[in-house]
Amino acid sequence: MKTVMDKEFNIYGRVLDVDTQDFVNAINAHPVTAQGEVVYEPSVAEFEQLPLYQTMENVVYGQMPVEFGHCSGWNNKLNALEYHRSSEIDIAATDLILMVGLQQDIDLNDYTYDTEKVECFLVPAGTAVELYATTLHFAPCGVDGKEFRCGVVLPRHTNEELTEDTTKAQGEERLLFAENKWLIAHEESGLEEDGAWIGLKGENLSI
Repeated sequence: MKTVMDKEFNIYGRVLDVDTQDFVNAINAHPVTAQGEVVYEPSVAEFEQLPLYQTMENVVYGQMPVEFGHCSGWNNKLNALEYHRSSEIDIAATDLILMVGLQQDIDLNDYTYDTEKVECFLVPAGTAVELYATTLHFAPCGVDGKEFRCGVVLPRHTNEELTEDTTKAQGEERLLFAENKWLIAHEESGLEEDGAWIGLKGENLSI
């Protein structure tokens, strides 16, 4: 499998030269996520007390207010792809796999995306990567059926609940699932019940 160190990853993002050890130690001290579940917390006070948080806010995001949370659990499927109007920083506390694509490959006639275009990249434990705003992504996958743990840094308020009704939305606004989060889901994901736009065509890829 390709890794984020390979040149093929360059169109999706870059590896950051930052010290992640304090974060890795902090999150790995947490209890294991319940088998079969994936947990996402956009902001964790413990992580936002770490020196790495100040590096993210002041250096990586250019003094923009950010949130430092995590996505952890058990996953081996694509299920959906999302994008933001900003880069996302993912910090692997365990080895994990990212399934990614390009926003430019979304069919703007019907806002669908062919899962054959998805690429997979291994992110070794301790590695921090920036995913560019045009990079489609979703929950990471574990390696060899193990739990994954991934720090997630985004502009403050990203992924919070929408305040405006979008039930009559048209065009790209139909994909808006949360603040600064546009989502295209697969019909097998079960996310339609939560109001997600079903637009992933092809196989619901699995690792």
